[in-house]
Amino acid sequence: MVTNTSTALKAESKDLNFFYSNGHQALKSVNMPLYENKITALIGPSGCGKSTFLRCFNRMHDLYPGNKYEGQIVMHPDNTNILEHGVDPIEVRMRISMVFQKPNPFPKSIFENVAYGLRVRDEKNKRTIADKVEEALKGAALWNEVKDRLNDLAFNLSGGQQQRLCIARALATDPEIMLFDEPTSALDPIATANIEELMSELKNKLTILVVTHNMQQAARVSDYTAYMYLGELMEYGDTDTIFTRPTRRETEDYITGKFG
Repeated sequence: MVTNTSTALKAESKDLNFFYSNGHQALKSVNMPLYENKITALIGPSGCGKSTFLRCFNRMHDLYPGNKYEGQIVMHPDNTNILEHGVDPIEVRMRISMVFQKPNPFPKSIFENVAYGLRVRDEKNKRTIADKVEEALKGAALWNEVKDRLNDLAFNLSGGQQQRLCIARALATDPEIMLFDEPTSALDPIATANIEELMSELKNKLTILVVTHNMQQAARVSDYTAYMYLGELMEYGDTDTIFTRPTRRETEDYITGKFG
């Protein structure tokens, strides 16, 4: 396990196990740091636990009865274990936002999509909401394209614009961490490049954890890379090292396409 003393720790999983309601153990004692203002990529073959691990961070598994966490996910600097029973999952999702594989705008206007999280927080000041919506759309590099059509349905946007709208919606609540689950797999190369550029800009103000099957994407955008296999964290380190001098044969085989 590589540690980094020059960058602040934003969150870490400690001996994290996860069991689905059918008893299947999808994660096995995963210990992994997330460093502040850095992008960490999760790579590995399908079914290895990447998305399961990602969704532990914002308690998405709570939505389905019978799922069970063991271990901790600790947020810094407040040392809050977000998996504790007394911690409100809604508040966790405000601190840790998520962008999914396919754009999933709500059947609402562009404006109301971005304002959604603010209204969940019971924000009623119209000026505050309008300012935060504009700020979030600018943060998602979408403002100039939609500022004159905020009342249009979000479904009228292109696929790449819809994904940036989902990023704006996630940004509106001022999250500390953003989770991306294969955010460009449904997009064309130009839209993919836009999202990757946006992620690189976003890390200046928050921490990013991204699941990707695209090795080139992981190499391009991430500062750290974690290779997972069968629910275990096999190797973790800075991205350059993982891709050029991995310490484990399994990692090398996956990255070079011999396996996976």
